[in-house]
Amino acid sequence: MEITIRPCSPEDAEALSLVAQATFLQTYADELPLEDMLEYCRTRNGVDLHRDWLARPDHRFWIAELASTRTPVGFSMLAPPDLGIDTEPGDVELRRIYLLHRFHGGGTGARLLNVALRSARDAGHARLLLSVFTKNPSAIAFYARQGFTQAGVRKFRVGSNDYDDLVLARGLD
Repeated sequence: MEITIRPCSPEDAEALSLVAQATFLQTYADELPLEDMLEYCRTRNGVDLHRDWLARPDHRFWIAELASTRTPVGFSMLAPPDLGIDTEPGDVELRRIYLLHRFHGGGTGARLLNVALRSARDAGHARLLLSVFTKNPSAIAFYARQGFTQAGVRKFRVGSNDYDDLVLARGLD
């Protein structure tokens, strides 16, 4: 099954929202209360927010799609850092990298990360930052294999609860 990756356009807001909500549910269904999941998906994974982000010149997205149907299976997003920790000039955040679970292990996640890394490097950024839930060991292991190391810890609010996220970093030189 061939998966293509391309830069997003404003017309991709609904597809990004769909993937964001589906992967969030898949990943955290056994960790987060339903009310928190619904509120987060409505406010932080909704179509309007993705539409707003797509309109910003300092936000860049790439979508992974099945070549045969253009059905979205994942995406990545670069944005100015908003991690609640001190950052340095030249930092950029990998704010989102989502991939439906059935496509894990096939290299698409690494491809989505690599396109973001190349873009960040080409734009002159020195370091890529991201956050990951401390109870997501598969994601933490993926980022470790990709050369990321811990740069801090932050509280991340989902609904009415705070959770611990690791902040990871990787130099781009």
